[in-house]
Amino acid sequence: MHNSHDVQVPLGPQHPALKEPESFLITLRGEKITAINIKLGYNHRGIEKACEERTYTQDVYLIERICGICSHSHSTCFVQAVEEIASIDIGMRAKYIRTLIAELERVHSHLLWLGVAGHEIGFDTLLMYTWRDREVVMDLLATLTGNRVNYGINTIGGVRRDISKEQGKEILKGVDLLEERTKYYIKIATQETTIIKRLSGVGVLSKEDALRLGAVGPTARASGIKRDVRKDDPYAAYSELDFKVITDDHADVYGRTVVRVLELMESYKMIRQIIKNIPEGPISVKVPRKIPAGEALSRYEAPRGEDVHYVKANGTEKPERVKVRAPTLANIQSVAKMLEDRYLADMPIVIAAIDPCFSCTDRLISLRNYKSKNKKIVTWDKVRLAGINWYSKQGVDFTKLNKKFLIP
Repeated sequence: MHNSHDVQVPLGPQHPALKEPESFLITLRGEKITAINIKLGYNHRGIEKACEERTYTQDVYLIERICGICSHSHSTCFVQAVEEIASIDIGMRAKYIRTLIAELERVHSHLLWLGVAGHEIGFDTLLMYTWRDREVVMDLLATLTGNRVNYGINTIGGVRRDISKEQGKEILKGVDLLEERTKYYIKIATQETTIIKRLSGVGVLSKEDALRLGAVGPTARASGIKRDVRKDDPYAAYSELDFKVITDDHADVYGRTVVRVLELMESYKMIRQIIKNIPEGPISVKVPRKIPAGEALSRYEAPRGEDVHYVKANGTEKPERVKVRAPTLANIQSVAKMLEDRYLADMPIVIAAIDPCFSCTDRLISLRNYKSKNKKIVTWDKVRLAGINWYSKQGVDFTKLNKKFLIP
């Protein structure tokens, strides 16, 4: 409840503390936050609708670009749904390769997050160290897939590239180096007084609130919730692997830090198991161009938490409906709770603690006038044309573009 001493401060959509445009309207009483209003929608790219206008094969590459850090997460989640509808068994070698890329991506993501967290609290040395070490895993991903980001390893029916024994040896060398570096980060996270005091008691989310608000991933596990799709509903090769679900009971930003650095050790353990036990066999199977009518819901434990893709097929080569629920959309509900009665200075690290990806999260908001008798459907072409016309009025010259990008 506002009073005369309350001040409303907008944070974003453009702000130095935010790496992506998003809007937070904060109500302050002195330095304390009394209320927060989160407004999504600044990054909407229409990917779900775009998928419905393209073939399943084209959609794999479009879905992969929902997020650069979690590109393999989204493409795997999508192809799993399509393969379930078409009753396709991709074989164990392809599953192992998908799982290998998944865990390398998790290492990449967690090291990136650790650096960002350090940056948000003024510990830029940690940022430089972790991002230097992150280069090791990104080089491995580039060796295996051809790309450091947006790997393009998945295809409907399996994977596009096999791995050789020489590549396996290089992966093990990289994992050995990363494991030593991670032990150092664990020591910092658990013994460095400055980090412990700065992060402890900040962004508290109790186990009850985490369950009520639907938190996922490290955000939920740091509140003592043992929830992980890799264990609860195994996919790819996870049922073949031995690993622990890391939890913590601090229920704050410090706990989320501990969960992530300890998860890195589990990822290294899984990667070694994959290289040692990967079976022989084909890496892909033939898939019909047209997918039979049906629907499927696919779940995947992305580095940030549970990723969900819903796909509905109608018997053609294009999906009738594609719906994505990224983990940030599940976790963003908890941010307002975490910031209750906290200081404004805590806001950057509390938001960063869920490892948000707003470009994964934003969706189109449709306002409908139910009293109106005139129902108007806006097609994809009309949306594109409206955008072209709007930018033309701003002085953008489209005449130099290739004609195929314009609508006649």
